[in-house]
Amino acid sequence: MSTAVRSHAKINLGLYIGAPRPDGFHGLVTVYQTLALFDTVTVTAVPAATTAIRLTSNDARVPTNSRNTAWKMAELALESLGISAEVNIHIEKRLPIQGGLGAGSANAVAALIGIEAELGISPGAPEHDFRTWEGRRLDLAAQVGSDVPLFLVGGAVLGFDRGQKVSPLPDIEPTWCAIATPAIGVSTPQAFRDWDALCADEGLTQEASQAKLNELSRAYASAFAGPIPEATQGKVPEGQQGTGSSGVLSNEEDLAGPQESALVRTGISSWIQNDFERVVFPQQPSLAEIKRTLAATGTPEEALHASLSGSGSALFGLYLTRGDAEAACERLRLAGIASHLTRTLPRPAYWREMLLL
Repeated sequence: MSTAVRSHAKINLGLYIGAPRPDGFHGLVTVYQTLALFDTVTVTAVPAATTAIRLTSNDARVPTNSRNTAWKMAELALESLGISAEVNIHIEKRLPIQGGLGAGSANAVAALIGIEAELGISPGAPEHDFRTWEGRRLDLAAQVGSDVPLFLVGGAVLGFDRGQKVSPLPDIEPTWCAIATPAIGVSTPQAFRDWDALCADEGLTQEASQAKLNELSRAYASAFAGPIPEATQGKVPEGQQGTGSSGVLSNEEDLAGPQESALVRTGISSWIQNDFERVVFPQQPSLAEIKRTLAATGTPEEALHASLSGSGSALFGLYLTRGDAEAACERLRLAGIASHLTRTLPRPAYWREMLLL
């Protein structure tokens, strides 16, 4: 037997970055939003005298050793639980690698969910004598990567500190999305180095940037219609551990009407931005042009919001109707840019659609 898990992508609804900190990281504030677009991660796991992990993929670019985030998560989880097992993980890639969509981080969480299902581990099960497993798994996710914990929450998620601290936000209504995946790559470490140089040029200190990040956290919470909930401990909300699977895309034409969409209702799209655009676009002007193509400003098919996701190179546009999103994909096709039609995925649907049975 094996367990197949949908490994969903994410976009960043805004990404604000602080000046470099003494620990080498950067404070940031973002809203992560999960998408219906996914890889598939298939896991088999059986108890064994010693732990052995084997990882395969349909994409030769995916690391198949301990450098892989799914491998790291599996290793950390089994060690933390005090369990030895033979684990096989296969990653069927559909999402771009290093594209700013969180694909590798999502793979790590999908591997964890698969291992839990295979070994009969409940998130609420006691771990040792003082903590539940659900309280530990978020810590392990943060060790694997800064944007791994968000995939233990799903939907609209506030990310802060270096992105690893997460708190669920009220979900926006499902919204059609066009994802542009250009062939060029963006180095995240280089983007941060360029950001550091920009901070130095503009005299942005850590203290000043932290004040701005705190203000933006409050602004996000207000825009999403409520106070920031207490930080989640990786718990799957009650009633959201479904095992069924609906289709990747609904047949509904309009998922984000003017009266229904939080993006429209709150006006959040008028002020959210991605700071990485300030350093990535000068180095990769073609990405700025793709954003303009997605935005279609001044046309009947204008995006609610268009932006770089993470440090790129993927970009996205959010639209009122499926027809508008399809038109964006067609504009990208004519420009020779690969694209994907998808939709935002609220938290209940994220958990309901995760397991493939």
